[in-house]
Amino acid sequence: MKISFNLDQFLKDLEYLVNIDSQSKDTEGVAEVASFFEKAFAGIGWKVEKKDFGPAVGPSLKITNGEAPYDSLLLGHLDTVFPKGTVAERPFARDEKRAYGPGVNDMKGGLLFGLYAARALTEEGAPGSFCIVYNSEEEIGSRRARPWIEELARESRTAVILEPARPNGNLMNERKGLGRIDVTFHGKAAHAGVEPEKGVSAVNEMAHWIIGLHGLTDFGKGTTLNAGVVSGGTTPNVVPEKATMTVDVRIKIPEEKNRIEAKIAELKAHPATAGINVEADFFLTRPPMNPSPKTMKLCALVEEAGREAGVEVRWQGTGGGSDGNFTAALDVPTVDGLGPVGGGSHAVTEYVEIGEISSRFALLMGILERIPHALF
Repeated sequence: MKISFNLDQFLKDLEYLVNIDSQSKDTEGVAEVASFFEKAFAGIGWKVEKKDFGPAVGPSLKITNGEAPYDSLLLGHLDTVFPKGTVAERPFARDEKRAYGPGVNDMKGGLLFGLYAARALTEEGAPGSFCIVYNSEEEIGSRRARPWIEELARESRTAVILEPARPNGNLMNERKGLGRIDVTFHGKAAHAGVEPEKGVSAVNEMAHWIIGLHGLTDFGKGTTLNAGVVSGGTTPNVVPEKATMTVDVRIKIPEEKNRIEAKIAELKAHPATAGINVEADFFLTRPPMNPSPKTMKLCALVEEAGREAGVEVRWQGTGGGSDGNFTAALDVPTVDGLGPVGGGSHAVTEYVEIGEISSRFALLMGILERIPHALF
């Protein structure tokens, strides 16, 4: 396929998008980014549907050039992690090698890849029925969008995730599952000096839980638990009546969820502090993404496209999640990291490698050209 790609125009579009604040809860900013893509996709003849998930988040987009079943579901997200006002502090910038700015890598470059790919497919009259989904709340867990994404995944033969490639250029076919444990401890306040025996320390019990849950961490299995946020007590001379903590959970093996649930039940049934009351809520926000045999066939297709595009395709796993976790869990062949190469996501150092944009776009086009003819 002859690929039409204008890097200068791409960078101009990237500058425009990066200079729109679009944190997940900034509904106006997310809507502005969505509007750009709504008009652009409609302008090349693709069908655009807005999906409203209520006033707390901006609109999501479903963009298609045909009917289900789709040859591939392309996933991206409109939101970033940066609050309103970030663009005023550090707008889009570039030098000879890199482009910088909030969301430049995660993932406004990938969103543009989806648009430019759709335009190229249309111009070339390439075969295939594609569904592109731009989610408005990926950075906060996709709680509202998940059922919708899963519904569309069931109607798709493959899933191509437009998240950025790793800084070293690697793609992903494996991501850990993400979850959290929210725990509230209710004790009894008392004077810590006069009558401490009448108190029930919520903080003491929380410490017991932190040690117990941390003991489940197993690097060999890919399981980690981190009590990242803890709070409790009022002043040093009061036995703390209340404490709370939030534990980040990452798992590679789905069955590890059962081991964590069993430990929570054990800690509740056998408290270290008499008289304590504990409320614990454990949930997985994203299931693990593990490469199935069908995904490995898709990976081979990606590697073939890479050879044609002059891109050495390498794979790696990561502890971070994406909406690709949802598609992979449904046994839809899923590959991730098909956006530009960059790094520093969620940080002031965020960047995209300008010199690799064209070759990575060629890789994406090679994949989309092959998928309609492939069996999985």
